[in-house]
Amino acid sequence: MPTIEINGCNYYYESHGNPANETMLFSHGLLWSGKMFRKQVDFFKDRYHIITYDQRGQGQSSVPETGYELDQLYLDAVGLIEKLNLQKVHFIGLSMGGFIGMRVAARRPDLLHSLILMETSAELEPSTAKYSLLNTIVKLFGVKAIVNPVMKIMFGDKFLNDPARKEEKAFWIGELLKNKKTITRAVRGIIRRKGMEEEITKITCPVLVMVGTQDKATVPAKAEFIHKQIPQSKLAYVEGAGHSSSIEEPDLVNDIIKGFLKS
Repeated sequence: MPTIEINGCNYYYESHGNPANETMLFSHGLLWSGKMFRKQVDFFKDRYHIITYDQRGQGQSSVPETGYELDQLYLDAVGLIEKLNLQKVHFIGLSMGGFIGMRVAARRPDLLHSLILMETSAELEPSTAKYSLLNTIVKLFGVKAIVNPVMKIMFGDKFLNDPARKEEKAFWIGELLKNKKTITRAVRGIIRRKGMEEEITKITCPVLVMVGTQDKATVPAKAEFIHKQIPQSKLAYVEGAGHSSSIEEPDLVNDIIKGFLKS
């Protein structure tokens, strides 16, 4: 289980595939870990060098007292790329990972081949009050108290209501329950984030913007706004997916990413 110290946090990461190939760096969404990209790792590892990592205070990374603001997470991502000597990467960020990826692309274009954004937003959080309430509940009673509403935020109705995916749903509930009360630090940093509306116009690398058609957390209009602000970007809808398309519709997501990277 390799870890690397970056800005006072021991980051857990995994490396797959041949390091001589171009690198795909996957940055996961809030409350999860690099596991949410396991189907993408399996699909791309024969053609690319794959790096996944767990965000500060999440997954198997350490839980510092501070450093959960987006600008710090951006610096951590830059530190990871530089310390692992990855040169330039294809940065794939989902939700929280997308918030980080947009900052890297706008501020350190020398580090990226391309940027792939999944279920993310360049704008302020519109549901601050709702998420602050859920965060307070977690602080008092733990994650178990908010599992049902969070699952409805994180996944689309198609996934949640499919009886054939009952075991898969149970697995991700188990992953959600691994979060301790300290996850509230990461949540605060995300819901208080600054907007990137103007800064993303500086992004010059190739960009793919993806969004699940059933996403309730960052609705398709958020992806459409990013696409409009970045002229060279491509927009793709992941039919039937919610806020976690890499899990919900992995085959479709893999095909869309593969087509983008080929182009």
